[in-house]
Amino acid sequence: MPLEPTTLLPALLTLVGGGFLSILLARVVTVVAGRVVWRTRSGTDDFIVQVLGDTIPPAGWVLSAALAWQIVPTSAAGDQVAFGLAKLILVVLLVRLVNRIGIRLLRSWASRQSEEAVATMIRSLAPLMRALVWTIGAVFYLQNIGVQMAAIWALLSAGGIGAGLALREPVAEFFEYITILLDKPFVSGQFINVGSVWATVERVGVRSTRLRSINGEAIVMSNSSLTTSVVANYGEMERRRLIYRLGVTYDTDHSTLARIPALLQGIVNSGGDAQFDRCHFVAFNDSSLDFELVYFVPSKDFLQAMNVQQRINLEIVRRFAEEEIEFAFPTRTVQLIQPSTN
Repeated sequence: MPLEPTTLLPALLTLVGGGFLSILLARVVTVVAGRVVWRTRSGTDDFIVQVLGDTIPPAGWVLSAALAWQIVPTSAAGDQVAFGLAKLILVVLLVRLVNRIGIRLLRSWASRQSEEAVATMIRSLAPLMRALVWTIGAVFYLQNIGVQMAAIWALLSAGGIGAGLALREPVAEFFEYITILLDKPFVSGQFINVGSVWATVERVGVRSTRLRSINGEAIVMSNSSLTTSVVANYGEMERRRLIYRLGVTYDTDHSTLARIPALLQGIVNSGGDAQFDRCHFVAFNDSSLDFELVYFVPSKDFLQAMNVQQRINLEIVRRFAEEEIEFAFPTRTVQLIQPSTN
């Protein structure tokens, strides 16, 4: 159908006028909103205003073109193609707008986190958010152009069930990872005990946590194993409590036994690196008289605690030798009875 000037002119005016109005609107939004967000110190507000200013002109031109196309007498098939293309461009512009703003908000949220692991977890959500927004946009577009969604929903449901079954364990481990990051039972660099494992935390991953045992080998444990186990975190200790027993022989006299607690207290406090708690004569053992010594080392460093314990043990050996106090060792006395000859 030939285009008449009386039809073409309004279409051109609609296209050009709408396009320039969209440019003017973008300018007004940028200036007015810019004055408002200029008072804030956050750069996120400026970015959102900039993204809106970049999106409004192309969206305005597309809408103007669609309105101008309605004025021009065309076939139904041409209208369907033109309006479908216009809707596709608008959906793409809207999805890009939401994604750009959403990613910027995610990064801003991550930058405010004090824990690097939490910040990394938040930034890792960006691809998932992009995919989700594009999926919603695609479904909205297909529904808007009249595509029958029943079969597509059925296919997506079946695929979702299959994917859920296949990804059940990884997804569960991911949520356990989030639990560890938020609850913070331990962080990288801390020394922990889980069951028979004594190790330092090297890295908390999305699916598993990497540990370094005291023997040097790397240990990889699933996050669910850690969250369902009793974890002793020695990195949170302010001081270490050391307790052990030592025994002296039954030949030790009463006065010496009474002096041993004070003697051990002086040994513990003499180095200035430990705090005496208590020492008591606690048991009559099979071959020894047992004393229980308890003291604190004001440090969470395991090596330092072992050095303090070694100093105290060596000093105990030296002082007991000076005081002629004998350590007990397992002994057994056998009494032989001579049978009667009567």
